[in-house]
Amino acid sequence: MSSQQPHDWPTPARSIANLRPNTPVKDLEMVVLRIYPQRLIVSPRYTGPVAAACGRDATGLVGLVLWNEQIDAIRVGDVIRLESGWCRSRDGALVVSTGRHGRISIIQRFEGE
Repeated sequence: MSSQQPHDWPTPARSIANLRPNTPVKDLEMVVLRIYPQRLIVSPRYTGPVAAACGRDATGLVGLVLWNEQIDAIRVGDVIRLESGWCRSRDGALVVSTGRHGRISIIQRFEGE
């Protein structure tokens, strides 16, 4: 019998308080508080529009990256679910994104002015 412990993979976060850099985000719901102006990214891995945003749940605040059609689909005040995404640290702050394989869905549309 080996004395080595099995590798402990990071548990995917389901709340902002449980987010850790360089870990998967399995199923995270939040309200979108702000969406910043989009900009164009040109790189070998991705070329297209991107916008920074921020959101919160009952446990905290987090940065959010919106790609392509997500920018026009998501509005401030929407409650969204991010599935199969990732979490990174940027300038000391946590940021989540769908990356290439995740998705964002709107749980509740904000019907403001």
